[in-house]
Amino acid sequence: MTELFHNYAHLIVFLHVLGAFVWVGGMIAVRVAVHPVMQSIDDPKIKLGKTLEITGRLFNLVMPFIAIILATGLIMAIALGGHHGAQKALFLAKETIWTVMTINYAYMYFKRAKAWKLFGVGDLPAAKALVANIPNLLLPINIVLGVTALWLGVSLRGLG
Repeated sequence: MTELFHNYAHLIVFLHVLGAFVWVGGMIAVRVAVHPVMQSIDDPKIKLGKTLEITGRLFNLVMPFIAIILATGLIMAIALGGHHGAQKALFLAKETIWTVMTINYAYMYFKRAKAWKLFGVGDLPAAKALVANIPNLLLPINIVLGVTALWLGVSLRGLG
């Protein structure tokens, strides 16, 4: 892994940052720009349907980027001795944050998928109840954690 990182460090770091950019940036865009506009839709069925479509697209978009973050993070951790170096605490904090974010993402992903099925059979109240805490709790938690992890990443690269 050390040789791989040293030969392709620029690409590996770029892909890692790109993954974080897409994941965290996508969540911010949906929460800050899209969600408020969706609230102006009066028809509850259309509003819920479009919300489920948007979150489904976001969740599917970020899935490969989460895998990229994991793969590139592991490469960097092994190559740079992240678990043993002077910045061990920062490194472990960043790993923990991305892990919590991934668990939260998976939870939202499966809640949304189940809500989509309920929506498809016309059970709007149950579908809405399943995803009610995504925009105002779960997504903001991941946004705050993601921004924090980005800050830690800059610190680990010696720029902070």
